[in-house]
Amino acid sequence: MIYLLAASLIWAFSFGLIKGELTGLDPVFVSFVRLLISLIVFLPLLRLKNLNYKDAGKLVLTGTVQYGLMYVTYIFSYQYLKAYEVALFTVFTPIYVTLINDAMKRKLNINALFSAFLAAAGTGIIVYKSIGTSGLISGFLLMQISNFCFAAGQILYKKFMQAGKNIKDKNVFALLFLGAVIFTFVTSLFTTNYSEIELTSKQIFTLLYLGAIASGAGFFLWNYGAVLTKIGTLAVFNNIKIPLAILVSILVFGERANTVNLVAGGLVLLFALYYINSKEYFTETQ
Repeated sequence: MIYLLAASLIWAFSFGLIKGELTGLDPVFVSFVRLLISLIVFLPLLRLKNLNYKDAGKLVLTGTVQYGLMYVTYIFSYQYLKAYEVALFTVFTPIYVTLINDAMKRKLNINALFSAFLAAAGTGIIVYKSIGTSGLISGFLLMQISNFCFAAGQILYKKFMQAGKNIKDKNVFALLFLGAVIFTFVTSLFTTNYSEIELTSKQIFTLLYLGAIASGAGFFLWNYGAVLTKIGTLAVFNNIKIPLAILVSILVFGERANTVNLVAGGLVLLFALYYINSKEYFTETQ
């Protein structure tokens, strides 16, 4: 769980940075540059010796979905939502994690599903009465596409790495970013007017942080942790970043939140995590 927690702490700063510095830029361009930086970070570690073309293609496709399509819809949602609303609407990701995993196994585990809904309820409590209405539906739908892509990608990666391929995460992670970079670059050719792009020093610094740290280190830690942890725990940790993001917004970016709701929702999330680890089913890493 330590890897998932580390990634969640890193991502907690992303919401405020994106909303504060990058919303004036084309979302697809932001996604492309951020992922390109991540690819550059991991490219020197790429080793294809123990990987055939079919497996390499699976990782590229996984990255296209988990990072490419996910990021485009995620960044677009900032055009309609506030930063804390974006964080809030990731609340449904653990439900998708649970349902996708069960669908791949052709079964339904009630304990896993209950823990995921419990985590969703806990996060909903945190921002109850705080949701705005302007652009809400459009932003919400974009975030659900993003959530589903991120959930599907982590499950696919988890299954791939647990299949006994005799490969190390760090040696193939660049392939995920390669798929995402190809997707976002091709998409940007239709959406981005590169001749009008002018970046400030703050925007450049933000993109470097998001690309190298939040996307690069953060996604590696997350997918690595996903391989090692239980499905139920993975589902709940998809929501841990939300109260963390709100705390960062309050302490770092000076935003306001309902303290009572934050504490109450945080307690529900902790109970969801305890519930998951108390069930024998979750002693498996599958």
